[in-house]
Amino acid sequence: MKARSLLSSCILFLVSLAFIVGCTNPAVYIKTTNETASTGSAVEGAVRLGFSAWPGWFPWQVAEEQGIFEQNNVAVDLKWFDGYLESISTLTAGQIDANSQTLGDTVSSVSGGADQVVVLVNDNSTGNDKVIVAEGINSVADLKGKKVAAEEGTVDHFLLLLGLEKANIPKQDIQFVPLETGKAAAAFVAGQVDAVAVFAPFTTQALKRPGSQELFSSKDFPGAISDHLVFNRKYIQENPDKVQAVVDSWFATLDYMQANQDKAYEIMAKRGGVSVEEYKEYADGTQIFSVEENLKAFQPANDMSSLMFAADEMGQFLVDSGLATQKPDTSTLFDDQFVKAYAAKVGKS
Repeated sequence: MKARSLLSSCILFLVSLAFIVGCTNPAVYIKTTNETASTGSAVEGAVRLGFSAWPGWFPWQVAEEQGIFEQNNVAVDLKWFDGYLESISTLTAGQIDANSQTLGDTVSSVSGGADQVVVLVNDNSTGNDKVIVAEGINSVADLKGKKVAAEEGTVDHFLLLLGLEKANIPKQDIQFVPLETGKAAAAFVAGQVDAVAVFAPFTTQALKRPGSQELFSSKDFPGAISDHLVFNRKYIQENPDKVQAVVDSWFATLDYMQANQDKAYEIMAKRGGVSVEEYKEYADGTQIFSVEENLKAFQPANDMSSLMFAADEMGQFLVDSGLATQKPDTSTLFDDQFVKAYAAKVGKS
């Protein structure tokens, strides 16, 4: 994975950026990578949709189990990935048609030559990405000289760097330990490192270490981490009706979840490998976007409420940090036609 370094530019710029999330859930050792999430076999011509361990994406499992895709007349081959990075590479290779992924990672993929399109905002992280520390560490300054684990290049590594930057602590002052997300959480619980940056549901695993506590989270950096449904452009051009049906299914799933909260929590908790009680603790840490919030996000603006603004800032960051030789063209990255069509259908346009 690619290393990231913070620039000396203002923190408002930095908090707009989102990076890669993902990998194995150490709590349950799910081994279903590249398999359909359902127990049935894939239907020929089905939309191949990838997702991985993040609370904002677990509603896809609800849609699968409650037959919501079928209700919207679309066959979906829902694929669960233990490793988020594998879902990204699989989409880029055209082995799946769509994936749930961060805005920053999508911009980075476009910078590398991928032709991808954001058609839906799933959520913003508002606390489910955390830096968790051992007993006795009570401030960012206390991280000096300590071993801090994170998956290098992930959104939580980025969150760690944001926290250090805000506290004016050079990143060289900590002993950074690059570990895959699941292994990082496990190493922290085992006492092998002093702090860890992870996302839910790995936060639940990390906090099982006696005396551990949250030092800071994505709640402290509003707008830093946003998550989306992303399709390959060619697939959209050839199958607009199927893309529309998937978007419709997402919003129908949110309606189902609101009306059937207990059942929805049960399904999502099982997918996440945690108890229902633990899963409910994630609710405030992920802001699932409504239809109205989606419509607003796709509009131009001069702040982080606009996806176009955020993507432009992200592209500049890639250049400034040496991760891209030139600023990627994000002018065609967003397509709100499907959200608009759904909104018009339900009278919310």
